[in-house]
Amino acid sequence: MSLRPLGLAHFTVLEVPPPELVSLAARIGYSAIGLRLIQGAQGTPYYPTPAGSAEMRDLKLRLNDTGIRVHDVEIATIDEGFTAESLTGVLESAAAFGARTLSVCGDDPDRSRLTAKFAEFCDLAAGFGIGVDLEWMAWRRVRTLADALAIVTAADRPNGAILVDALHLSRTGSLPKDLRAVPAGLIRSVQLCDARAEAPTTTEDIIREARSGRLPPGTGSLPLDELLAELPADATLSLEVPMGTELPPEERASRVHAAMRTLLERQQDR
Repeated sequence: MSLRPLGLAHFTVLEVPPPELVSLAARIGYSAIGLRLIQGAQGTPYYPTPAGSAEMRDLKLRLNDTGIRVHDVEIATIDEGFTAESLTGVLESAAAFGARTLSVCGDDPDRSRLTAKFAEFCDLAAGFGIGVDLEWMAWRRVRTLADALAIVTAADRPNGAILVDALHLSRTGSLPKDLRAVPAGLIRSVQLCDARAEAPTTTEDIIREARSGRLPPGTGSLPLDELLAELPADATLSLEVPMGTELPPEERASRVHAAMRTLLERQQDR
């Protein structure tokens, strides 16, 4: 039986521009990538790639030459000032290279307004054939699985879903078995990594771990075997493992890919 295909989240090697990321992923054996077209945090790299630009032409050529596909585009924050229309250009770019989803996080203290803005953005993205995945994080207003599920359920848009990140699932107090409560079709995207047994306790340390202190799958203490057993068979698995820049980006991406394959092989042998 063949192993599940794996995607490479841009955050694992965020210093690599999109065209080079495609080639790197193909050399290692990934089947898909994610792209950071929207800045996730102040001072971090991101790569606007306008439709019709030279950068877009180069990216599409490499995608066609390698067979790599783009699964997701990251990451917009729905806060008090968010407007769906501000991301029209990003959606145009995402559609041009065939991305399937765009991920968002929620940071508006007004839950009803956040839900309405999520629904509005889903409607806009649907016109481009793109889904919208809501990710929860411990330091955001949408902090837990329950928060994310409540918003996506209330918005009730066919292209709306939640994004399951192994680190955020664990660090916000949920267990893999809690995903059984998620209705069918609401988990399309999963980001996998591992982490140390001791969870950080301050907001600063929680953010630092999420952005630079993760571990390759199977080398830490997260319940990844249990998580994989609960996931839908058609969910896209991506490796999001930012762990510093001491190693060259291709070596980092290769290490996390090999680690995940070992974990999947072990699970398959059971």
